[in-house]
Amino acid sequence: MPDLADLAQIQRERLDELALKSARQPAAPAATGFCLNCGEPLPDGLCWCDTDCRNDWQRRETGERPDA
Repeated sequence: MPDLADLAQIQRERLDELALKSARQPAAPAATGFCLNCGEPLPDGLCWCDTDCRNDWQRRETGERPDA
């Protein structure tokens, strides 16, 4: 059975993993009236035309390879 020090270490590792994951995610962009990926005009408040454009933009922002 783990003692308090073991439980604290496990919790610290989980928090560190969450912090790293959060730091890797791009900041939420501001809507510009145009798709941030392809440049198509958009209604107010939208950043992308569709999920494909959003996913392409996110991959570019995080440096992820397209085939990943």
